[in-house]
Amino acid sequence: MHSVAILVLDGVVPFDMAAPLQVFDFTRLPDGRPAYRVRLCAERPEVAADGGFTLRVERGLQALADADTVVVPGRAEGAPPPSPAVLAALRQAAAAGARIASVCVGAFVLAEAGLLDGLRATTHWVAADRLARAFPLVDVEPDVLYVDNGQILTSAGAAAALDMCLHMIRRDLGSAVAANAARMSVMPLEREGGQAQFIVHEHPPVPRGSDLEPLLEWIEDNLAHEVTLGAMAARAGMSERTFSRRFREQTGTTPLQWLLRARVRRAQYLLENSDHTVERIGRQAGFGSPTAFRERFRKVAGTTPHAYRSSFNGRRPARASGS
Repeated sequence: MHSVAILVLDGVVPFDMAAPLQVFDFTRLPDGRPAYRVRLCAERPEVAADGGFTLRVERGLQALADADTVVVPGRAEGAPPPSPAVLAALRQAAAAGARIASVCVGAFVLAEAGLLDGLRATTHWVAADRLARAFPLVDVEPDVLYVDNGQILTSAGAAAALDMCLHMIRRDLGSAVAANAARMSVMPLEREGGQAQFIVHEHPPVPRGSDLEPLLEWIEDNLAHEVTLGAMAARAGMSERTFSRRFREQTGTTPLQWLLRARVRRAQYLLENSDHTVERIGRQAGFGSPTAFRERFRKVAGTTPHAYRSSFNGRRPARASGS
């Protein structure tokens, strides 16, 4: 039987721990037998969990040596760094051929152990920049549900861990077993790892005190109208070349990329808070055609305007979607 060890460290997030625990535990072979043996393990018998309670764990780090799969859940902000013994146990498990997976910010533990060096990885989008800065050898992809490198896998938040676990089950035992596990978890099986996380795209950054701040506010107020590079440069009182250079220095992106992101954010707001058709929202956000709107929205948000509205709009759906 395939053995799964879930490594719980101080500050473990209960949901991150419970998601893989339940999915693997629910999985049954066609004859009804359990497909996985799932065990919690820890460095010490008692682990302080996020939320103000303590877990008693019967198995120690030696359980990693016998595991076919090791899962590292995320931990609360401010949790102590993993000990040398934990990192060594993870390295030894990987060297022995165990599959290693992380949930949410559990990716930081794998990175600390050196298991993500030179690999693609993901984590919760809120922590993606921090992971990239702290571990420059890791190729961080902030906008996917999970990344499968073969032996090493990483997932975004706990919900994305369900997708990752179902993906591993499908790899291990085939689609039929995975589909049944998905039904037991009331989860769709068909979401793929490349589907973007539903990132809340804040307004594009406006540097405080920047001499561009009035211009950026003007752009925000005129998203529904045509806004050209020449018009932006003229309003800033600069040549297009100087304006483009100054803009990148102060915002980290180009004027047109900033404009497009602002338009997508406006569209997100309207999809969440209005019953307007998708075509109308595209026009209100300043896109020249429904096709241009759908393509840009999918590139930034990782999904279609219609799917985004279905997930985040609590109002009555619009009668025509156009997505």
